[in-house]
Amino acid sequence: FLERYAKFVKERLEIEQNYAKQLRNLVKKYCPKRSKDEEPRFTSCLSFYSILNELNDYAGQREVVAEEMAHRVYGELMRYSQDLKAERKHHLQEGRKAQQHLDHCWKQMDNSKKKFERECREAEKSQMTYERLDNDINATKSEVEKAKAQFYMRTHSADESKNEYAAQLQSFNAEQWKHFHSAIPQIFKNLQNMDERRTVKLGETYRSFAEAERRVIPIISKCLEGMVSAAKAVDERRDSVIVVESFKSGFEPPADFPFEDFSQNLSRTGSDGTISNTPKGDKDRDRDGAPGPRSDPKHPMSRTKNKLWLFGKKPKAPSLEDFSHLPPEQRRKRLQQRIDELNRELQKEMDQRDALNKMKDVYEKSPQMGDPNSLQPKISETICNMEKLRSEIHKNETWLSEVEGKQSSRGDRRHSADNHHHGPQGRESPEGSYTDDTSQEHHTPHHRPGPFDDEFDDDDPLPVIGHCKALYSFDGQNEGTLVMAEDEVLYIIEEDKGDGWTRARKQSGEEGYVPTSYVEITLEKNSKGAVTYI
Repeated sequence: FLERYAKFVKERLEIEQNYAKQLRNLVKKYCPKRSKDEEPRFTSCLSFYSILNELNDYAGQREVVAEEMAHRVYGELMRYSQDLKAERKHHLQEGRKAQQHLDHCWKQMDNSKKKFERECREAEKSQMTYERLDNDINATKSEVEKAKAQFYMRTHSADESKNEYAAQLQSFNAEQWKHFHSAIPQIFKNLQNMDERRTVKLGETYRSFAEAERRVIPIISKCLEGMVSAAKAVDERRDSVIVVESFKSGFEPPADFPFEDFSQNLSRTGSDGTISNTPKGDKDRDRDGAPGPRSDPKHPMSRTKNKLWLFGKKPKAPSLEDFSHLPPEQRRKRLQQRIDELNRELQKEMDQRDALNKMKDVYEKSPQMGDPNSLQPKISETICNMEKLRSEIHKNETWLSEVEGKQSSRGDRRHSADNHHHGPQGRESPEGSYTDDTSQEHHTPHHRPGPFDDEFDDDDPLPVIGHCKALYSFDGQNEGTLVMAEDEVLYIIEEDKGDGWTRARKQSGEEGYVPTSYVEITLEKNSKGAVTYI
């Protein structure tokens, strides 16, 4: 039974091991390796990955249970089983020895008994022979004397056998009493003690079997609490904001449709007393020879077939290098992402150039270490790569400035439309679909706004994307800059665009530019490049 229970424990811990292994494989399957750029931002995804982490910890606790059962239960049972087998074998050998000794004593007693019986029969025969010859008148005296001597000898041998048999019988009876009253009871008592200890050991292993589960319950409870906390952390509002920030296009709503007066060529007299319903602005445009809205192929009415991607088929626009096939906001984000990647590559090339120059200086000072001219081709190649990267960065920054300039012009036009209750004709359809034509765009100079440009006339303040701490004091004497004191904390509302200036806001609401090298910046998560125009 002990071995059967040990086999049960072995199968039980194998189930735990397989269960933990399957859980870990499940977690690995649904939580693949991700790069930093692919880190999930949605609370629902973050909560799910937190649950997977807790499940992985839970699998670890199942492994702990299996290890506890393997060492404290199964291993202990197998060792104890071997000890019990050896002890039981010893007790059974002692019982066999006692039985063999008793059998030996019985054989000795039985042999003496048979010998005594045989000697008695011989003595009786010799007695009968002596009496027959003694009564026979024809028998000689010598024959009678010989028979008499034989009778006496046989009688003496029978008496000796009798005494030996009596001694052997007494010895056997003593050994038999000792066997059944002392040796065998002691052996059975030892076997009983051994079995009782085995039973006690089984009880202890039952308790250890349960304790292996009980020890991990607090940690498992924490894992389950972590799963519940992850479930409570799901925030649908925050996820919706992330979706909006990730996919907003930057388009402005379509303009109002102008009134089209087809009766303007009819002759009117002052006596009719009628007043034309044609808006003054439309008359002015008609007089100026502007094309009608229906005749303009770029007018919103001519693009009504292009639906929003969410409600219709996504347009198959070719992928362009400047991302002009994307909506403005998406284009700005992609350009900013590419500029950041190029800047990182440029920094690597600069570090490599500096390292090569240092190595070249070392070679020049210690020619035995190497030839400095051998590094020149690599240095030239690195400088060439740096120039290429700078050219790419400048090209992408030009496109980014173009996008930001258009978004700023849209904001100005939207502000004007709010004041005059009339929106300009844009390049979007009434459904807000995107067109590739840029002829109707409000042209703005292709330059990035400088740190001292007047950019603080917007009605809506820019959102806070982080904060910074002043490492040094700055007097801010130039127009558009912000005065700050050392260790002062400011809000970041626009990142450094590569010109060395960061746009910040004080606690009082005052905004301006501060040198990027003068502050220690901490950006909030999901807010990088949050200079957005809706």
